[in-house]
Parts: sequence; C-alpha cells; structure tokens
Amino acid sequence: MTGFLALGQEDSLKVFPWQNHHPALLVLADGTVFTGWSFGAAGTAIGEVVFNTGMTGYQEVITDPSYRGQLITFTCPELGNTGVNDLDEESALPQAKGVIARNVSRWVSSWRATQSLPEYLQHRGIPGIAGVDTRALARRLRSQGVMNGAISTEILDPQVLLEQVQAAPSMQGLSLVAEVTTPQPYEWLEPTPADWDYGRSQGLPVPAPPLRVVALDFGIKRNILRRLTRYGCRVMVLPADATPEQVLSYAPDGVFLSNGPGDPAAETQAIRTAQALLQTQKPLFGICLGHQILNLALGGSTFKLKFGHRGLNHPCGLEQQVEITSQNHGFAVDADSIPAELAQISHLNLNDRTVAGIRHRQLPLFSVQYHPEASPGPHDADYLFQEFVELMLKHRSRSEAQ
Repeated sequence: MTGFLALGQEDSLKVFPWQNHHPALLVLADGTVFTGWSFGAAGTAIGEVVFNTGMTGYQEVITDPSYRGQLITFTCPELGNTGVNDLDEESALPQAKGVIARNVSRWVSSWRATQSLPEYLQHRGIPGIAGVDTRALARRLRSQGVMNGAISTEILDPQVLLEQVQAAPSMQGLSLVAEVTTPQPYEWLEPTPADWDYGRSQGLPVPAPPLRVVALDFGIKRNILRRLTRYGCRVMVLPADATPEQVLSYAPDGVFLSNGPGDPAAETQAIRTAQALLQTQKPLFGICLGHQILNLALGGSTFKLKFGHRGLNHPCGLEQQVEITSQNHGFAVDADSIPAELAQISHLNLNDRTVAGIRHRQLPLFSVQYHPEASPGPHDADYLFQEFVELMLKHRSRSEAQ
C-alpha cells in the first residue's frame, strides 16, 4: 500500500502518508479477545467499550465530548472514506480514547478532506484497531452490556492487558465533566451557514435585539452553539461549575444546559445550580446530560442503561408523532421518578420506552435525551431551538411589561 488518496474539487489527488500495519489487541473486561491491526497512534487506551450504529459522521462522533473516556466501536463496516477536515470538529480535540473498526478505507474521496483518519488519530495520540469483527463485538455488548476494555499496540499478551482493564474504574459514578468543560467563559458568535438551513429555519427572522443565552458547558458540541446562534441567540458559554450568581450576572433571557460525559448523578454542583435556576422562572433547555441534570434538579433519578443509545436513527415521540433522532448516552431518566405534579413526559424512545423528553407543567422548561442540532444525523428535532426562542421572547415581553 502506497498511500491514502483524496479527490480534490478540481479532480486533483492528494496523497496522504500510509504506514505499514502493526498488530493490535482489543481485550474486554469479561476476557473476550479480538485481534487486529493498528491504524491510529501506538500505545494503550483503556475505557468503556461502546458501539455507535451511525453510517456517517465518524469525525463528529470522535470529537463529541460525550464520548470522553470511551472506546467507540463503529458498526458501519468501513471508516475513513471521507477523511477528516477542520470544519466537522465538534470540539477542539478528539474526545474518544480509542476507535474500533472493521475496515478502514485506503482511499479518501471527499474534496473537503485535509487528512486521512489514520493520520488524524496518529497525530492526536488516539489508538485505533481495525480488522475486528464489529458485528460480533456489538452483539456481545448488547447481550452482556457495555464494559471496560483496552486497545493496545504494545501489550500483546491478553492476560496482562486484561489485568489493567479490570483495574480501571467503572463509568457508573464517574464524573468526567471537569475534563471537557471550558476553563474560562467565552462568547460564541458563529452560526451555521445559511445554506445549512432547511424546513422551519429557512427564512427565519432573527430576534432584535438578540436573545441572551448562557450555556453551561458540560461538554458542549459546537453545532449546538451554531444552531442557537442561527436562531438569534447571543451565547455566553460558562464553565460547568459556574454558580447561579455567575449565570445571572449576564442577565440571560434563557439558560441552556449542554450534553456531556459520565454519570449525571455525580455532577452535584451542576444539579445544585439547576435547582437554583428553577427558582428564577427563566426559560431552561437541556440536551442529553443537561436533560438528566434538569430532571435530577426536579427530584428525579437516573440509571445506567445496559448498552446505551448511540446512533442516528432512534425514533422518539408520543401520540402518533415520531422524530428520528441522533443520540449518544449511556444513562437515562427513571420515568417513575419524575414528579408527575411538576413535569410530564413529552417524548419516549420508541425502541425501549425510556424517557426521551420532558416538559414542566408550570415553568418554561423542557429537555430532551437526544441531539436536535443533529450533525451528524437527521433534522427532525431542530424545531426545539425555535421553541426555546419563543419561550425566551415571551419571558422578555413579560419582564419588560412589569
């Protein structure tokens, strides 16, 4: 093999460097062993082994902070055919600890590509293993539940690697938000491009003056910030440990609670902040971890799913209306724990009937267990950003009238 090739806009070819294959090992906590070859960085990575069923968007998945501490199994049979580019990053760095694939393409055929996937992982220190029977691996994780595992190019003795895996902490009870949140507040100004719009967001009037939104960063994806900005919001992003006083010092029209990694019950500071913000009666919108934190603030509880929801085709809804959604989470809200006098379930995941969304009965508050910004993924749920805007406009009008 001589190199990775990328087809340019002018039909020119870019040649990406290619290294010879080196053996690699994947060992699960139950002792299951998979052999393959390395296509990322050399070394050893230990984390929770999960699987994603999406057929596209591997770069967005790898850079999604919600995957912090995890080894991602892609069930799509081939990765790498569109390469990697600077525009599809969901955060500043890759967040996954490792990547597991069946096949990795030797050709990169997107004009947008600036690197091959193996080159990208090598430069950023992320191990990858290919040649794995990902169908068998996904079936094992579905039957046994997700578990810790390790990818290694340097420890090729399964027993030695297994001992390290079994010494690693479980995701349950693990707080990871501090590893992915911003260290300092910053303002986000970039919207999604106009040609990215579709459906309800086409020709959307932008509120004037812009709505002020404080986004609590538990591991926020860039496309969430872009969609909020496109819908007429001026977004100030604050660290996850921001106090209610710090949030309110920006005089927000609404507060957004972002996605993020780890066990939501471990994020006690964020839960306390959300409880305090409930008292302000300002509009609140939560996605994924933010959804879970809002429910915990309302008095609900969460639990760890057997193998989580990670993919682009999860049906959610109620009453004969279904949205196809993009999801990435390993924990869920316990439906029986939601105080019925405070909130109602607005969406269920129609695969397993777990809670996929709630709305407060009195307060301007709602949250969903999926990604309405949907990049990668379907666009069915993008309207939720407009609903957040409408809640903030109503709140602004009431405030100005008082």
